[in-house]
Amino acid sequence: MSRFGFIGTGHMGSMLAEAVGKNFPPSEILLSNRTRAKAEALAQKLGCRAADNAAAAKEAEYLFLCVKPQTMPGLFSEISPILRGRVAANDRFILVTPAAGLTMAAIEKLCGVPVPVIRIMPNTPLAVGEGLILCAANERVTKEELSLFFSALQGTGRVDLTEESGIDAAGIITGCGPAYVFRFMEALAAAGEKLGVSPDKAKLYAGQTVLGAAKLALSSGDSLGSLCDAVCSPGGTTIEGVKALDRGGMTELVSAAVSASYRRTLELSRTTSRPAK
Repeated sequence: MSRFGFIGTGHMGSMLAEAVGKNFPPSEILLSNRTRAKAEALAQKLGCRAADNAAAAKEAEYLFLCVKPQTMPGLFSEISPILRGRVAANDRFILVTPAAGLTMAAIEKLCGVPVPVIRIMPNTPLAVGEGLILCAANERVTKEELSLFFSALQGTGRVDLTEESGIDAAGIITGCGPAYVFRFMEALAAAGEKLGVSPDKAKLYAGQTVLGAAKLALSSGDSLGSLCDAVCSPGGTTIEGVKALDRGGMTELVSAAVSASYRRTLELSRTTSRPAK
């Protein structure tokens, strides 16, 4: 038996498996992927075992389903008979899903029987220990199981236990947000290059500035608007740039991006909730 099983070792699945591997022995981790070689390569790196989906579904206590929401029905058509057999045999397990738009109730429906489910919305900065993982659990998950789950994710950044009703909306900010920030950093660095700053230095300056601003925002009791105002001296250089951002509709553009991502989340929720046969 393996305490942690991962079906899907793509970008997010790999990061989560590596995070767990820092807190638990490799012997307690099992990896599976559609392309077996990919799971084997990560298994060799972590010192754990690679297998197929059936083995992961049969053995894992915490089974991470790190596949795309669109492919989740197909995955459950393969593993749900195994999971239902485990339920019938009182072989306890917890399903862990980072799939956008797929509720815990939908996961149970796909499985075909009531099961413990932990739903997470991680973001990519967990790879450097500065991530934010939103987490919700259904009533079938015990406090002890949730505590062990949290210990498995130590060192990833922050894990925030929240209600599932708000996890999709919050997940747009936390999960999609890094991409928006990278685009801003890319634009900031490119603007620096136009002024003669070298590409390497422009990336460094943009990145460190965003990092410092984020740490200041989280440590300060002031609002984000007040922090912005504190940098803007009347008649100075910063206020002119902020006015240009406002004229360009930066607030509206960010709102449009968040809304577009949220609409896609709702679309995925509608198209991936069919039960397995």
